[in-house]
Amino acid sequence: MHLIYSTTDKGSAAGRQLHRRLGPSNQAVCLHGCCPCSSGWRTEDRTLTLQVAEKPRVKMTERFDCHHCNESLFGKKYILREDNPYCVACFETQYANTCEECGKPIGCDCKDLSYKDRHWHEACFHCSQCRSSLVDKPFAAKEDQLLCTDCYSNEYSSKCQECKKTIMPGTRKMEYKGNSWHETCFICHRCQQPIGTKSFIPKDNQNFCVPCYEKQHAMQCVQCKKPITTGGVTYREQPWHKECFVCTACRKQLCGQRFTARDEFAYCLNCFCDLYAKKCAGCTNPISGLGGTKYISFEERQWHNDCFNCKKCSLSLVGRGFLTERDDILCPDCGKDI
Repeated sequence: MHLIYSTTDKGSAAGRQLHRRLGPSNQAVCLHGCCPCSSGWRTEDRTLTLQVAEKPRVKMTERFDCHHCNESLFGKKYILREDNPYCVACFETQYANTCEECGKPIGCDCKDLSYKDRHWHEACFHCSQCRSSLVDKPFAAKEDQLLCTDCYSNEYSSKCQECKKTIMPGTRKMEYKGNSWHETCFICHRCQQPIGTKSFIPKDNQNFCVPCYEKQHAMQCVQCKKPITTGGVTYREQPWHKECFVCTACRKQLCGQRFTARDEFAYCLNCFCDLYAKKCAGCTNPISGLGGTKYISFEERQWHNDCFNCKKCSLSLVGRGFLTERDDILCPDCGKDI
C-alpha cells in the first residue's frame, strides 16, 4: 500500500513531485529527506492518492479521517472496509464479529476463526468436552457444540459389528439393518473378501457375496439346474425358478396361476382341458372337473350340469328322470310318445 503526495506551486518549477511511502505506523515518510512544509508550498493545492494493490485509485482531500467518527487517522492504525477507512475502535464497534465462546468482540489484532457463520477467538476455539484446542485439527459438530474427533467418537460414533472398534468420523462405513461396519470389515463370510457396494445375501447373521452364497447355500432349480438366490417356487417338494415353472404344453408361467398335473407334468387349465378333459355331449366344450365343477355322466357320455337339459323343451334334467332317444335326452313328458 502506497500514499503518494503530488504538489504544484506557482513559485516553483512546474511538475515538481514528492513521493512518500506508508511505514508500519501508517505515517508518511519523505523519500527525499525533506519535509512537506517546505517553503513555497501551498498545502491547499496538495492532494493524496491511496493505491491498494490493483484496485482503482481513490482520491481524497489531505484530511484523512475515520469514515465513522471523523477523527483524523494520521499517525494511527486504521482498517479499510469497502474503500472507506475506519479507526480501530469504530471498526470493532461496527463490524467486528462476536466470539461464540466468550461473547466478546474479535478485535483486529486477533485471529477470527469461523465455521458455518459462527466465529471464535483463536484461544476460544476448543472442544466443548475436553477443552483441547481445535485450531488446525479435524473436529465434528453436534447440536451446536464443537468436539474433537476423540470426544465425538466416544460419545456418538457407532461401533463396527465385526471388530467392535469405533468407526471414526470421516471414514467410510457400511450399514445394514441398524448395524455398522468399517468398509474393510464388511466382508463375505466364506471368501473373506470385502463386499463393498456389491450385492450380498445375509444368512444366519452372516453376510455372503452372491457367488459364495450360490456355492454354499442356494438350492438348485429342478428345470435349469442353476442356483435359486431369490424367490422361487416349490412343487412336489422340489425347487423351481419362477420363470422355469411353466406349462408343459404352452410354456406359460404357472406361478400364481391355477394349474393341474398329469403324469407328474404340470399344465395350465386351458392346455389340460384341450389335451385330456372329456367333452360335454351338449356344448362339446371340455369338462375340466376342477374347482368343484359338477357334471353328469351317463353311458360314457358327460354333460355340464347346465347342459343336461331336455332336447325338446330345454327343461333341466338334473336330479330328474329322463329318457333317451338315440343321442338325445328327453324329459318324461316329451318322451312319452316315443
